[in-house]
Amino acid sequence: MSARRTASMIVEHGSANGDDAGIKQKGVAKAEAVAKTWTRRGLWLTYVGVLLMAFATSFGEQTNYALSAFATSSFSSHSLLSTIGVIGGVMNAVLQPPIAKFADVFGRTEGFIMAMAFYVVGYSLTAGSQNIVTFAIAKIFEALGITGLKMLQQVFIADTSDVLNRMIMGSLPDVPFLITVWIAPVVVGKMEWKWRWGFGMWAIITPIVSLPLIFTLWWHQRKAKHLLRSDLEYIAARNREKQLSSSQGVWRSIRSMVMSLDLVGAFILTAGFAMVLVPLTVAGSSKENWSKPGIIVSMVIGGLLLLVFPFWESSTRFAPTPLVTRRALTNPTVVCSCILSFFYFMAFFLSIQPYFLSYLLVTRPLSSSAGSYVLNTFSISCTISVLTAGFCVKKFKRYKRFLWGGIFVYTLGIGLLLHFRTAHVSQSVGWIVFSQALVGFGGGLVNGPAQLGLQASSSHQEVACNTALFLTTLSLGGAVGSAISGAIWAGGVKSRLIKYLPQLGATEVARIFGSIEVAREYKFGTAERAGIVLAYDETMRTLLIVAVCVCIPLWPCVWFMKDLDLEEVRRRDEVKGAVVVGSGGRGKVGKKVEEGEIVREK
Repeated sequence: MSARRTASMIVEHGSANGDDAGIKQKGVAKAEAVAKTWTRRGLWLTYVGVLLMAFATSFGEQTNYALSAFATSSFSSHSLLSTIGVIGGVMNAVLQPPIAKFADVFGRTEGFIMAMAFYVVGYSLTAGSQNIVTFAIAKIFEALGITGLKMLQQVFIADTSDVLNRMIMGSLPDVPFLITVWIAPVVVGKMEWKWRWGFGMWAIITPIVSLPLIFTLWWHQRKAKHLLRSDLEYIAARNREKQLSSSQGVWRSIRSMVMSLDLVGAFILTAGFAMVLVPLTVAGSSKENWSKPGIIVSMVIGGLLLLVFPFWESSTRFAPTPLVTRRALTNPTVVCSCILSFFYFMAFFLSIQPYFLSYLLVTRPLSSSAGSYVLNTFSISCTISVLTAGFCVKKFKRYKRFLWGGIFVYTLGIGLLLHFRTAHVSQSVGWIVFSQALVGFGGGLVNGPAQLGLQASSSHQEVACNTALFLTTLSLGGAVGSAISGAIWAGGVKSRLIKYLPQLGATEVARIFGSIEVAREYKFGTAERAGIVLAYDETMRTLLIVAVCVCIPLWPCVWFMKDLDLEEVRRRDEVKGAVVVGSGGRGKVGKKVEEGEIVREK
């Protein structure tokens, strides 16, 4: 029986049962075919490409965050920093599953190209923005590009590594932070008044340094074409698409694609969160703002959309391939790791971002470069923590014990940051650096093992979508945290500035509130600067107290996650092609053999 006829029978069988879940999607079949073409040299060259792309994106992110404070201040809209973060975070979160689905349907290379297009458009628009509205729109594309590239890096690593080495290899994109963390503040210091170039240069640099990765993936995908001609599941997926196109016409084929990516579900979730969280940051704690009809209507509609979303997703007619798969919802490890990521990142956006750098620059006599160095302590310690945890997980073949330790250290770090933030406790920033290091070290022990647990609980067909689900809840947690911090900041700082600076008029208070540069113009030792510092300090205290409280739900999440034996998971999973594998405690690249098995050297 021919491969084409057998594939047709697979399609007919899937259609007859009304279930396509058993038919592998084209992108997944492509990834498995590409894995069979890898050589040791080709795989390592591709990982070098991942590092180059990660170097550019991490460098851009660190300059991006610091320069955003100056960009929003140039529009006299510094308090809207969290609002912009919410918009970008929500869009970034809910569109990750469609991007993952796109990579599953069309291929990993095509996914990288699409994410890079979003990245370039985002940074170009940011550099050319002339007002806060254009800047906010640009940040949406920027967030889509950055997170798309990051997520697809993790999907590629999951495709080409076994479970024992996945956390080590998965932390490789974070390694460039150990270098860029020292360079980025220098760039920020030079470009705080030329922030447009600080954004625009990454629209040129990142695509160029990413060419080795994209070209290598494309080349191996091209080499794998002859294997796909005999891949029954790939042929079945392709035949299914042809049948839909021929039987339904162009417009109905587009409708089928929209339903397969669940773009309507993504829109409902995006609009729901945006219409609830954005008004929250804009209104703050002002009674006048909360009485505005626009704020109330927006939040009511947003709330209704969020109520509609689970009903939409549960409908097999309208959402045959939902953003959140039904199988994932029945897996306690997947569910708990996603909930954990939500609260973990929510606490992060209530403590470290988006206002802690602004707080440091106003309450301490620090330059923008020095403030960035202090803030980047988190990135350094988090990267070291993830790498260390990766090797420990590989040795002990368990991940849950590291989650327990990570939550304790993470919560302790935020608690110490709450105590040592106050200027009168210590004029030195040393204790703040120490607290940030603890937060970062604990964060690495939380985020890395949680993602590993989720991937170890997923089949290869589910890895991309479940990883996207993890990153989606992570980003939504950040968006919610950013919205809450924006509301607290907007209401807290402004009311306290009015309280502690009665000698200044309403216009000058508004200028101080709208720009950190105006706030820094007042010298230390003056009554005005003392009032500004006190307003910032008391508001940051509130944010950190909320952050500590948000860490509490992390504990029950870990309790309900399964402590999987990763050695058993490795034996369970059938890995085809050349991949990074575990052998005697060392990571190697397995030799590809005819049957797609892995030869492990001992």
